[in-house]
Amino acid sequence: MSETQTRVDRRMLEALICPLTQTTLEYNAETQELISRSGHLAYPIRNGIPVMLKDEARKLD
Repeated sequence: MSETQTRVDRRMLEALICPLTQTTLEYNAETQELISRSGHLAYPIRNGIPVMLKDEARKLD
């Protein structure tokens, strides 16, 4: 884990769902993002806190 990455509570992540599709998310430790495959979005995790806002999400190809 790099110095800029913060440890994230896996139990918290497992409880989160995509706010748009209501589907489960995949945690990507390398990019510090929560991936919504059905929504084609990647929600950032900043300082250990998931940012679950559509406007903050990165669109996936």
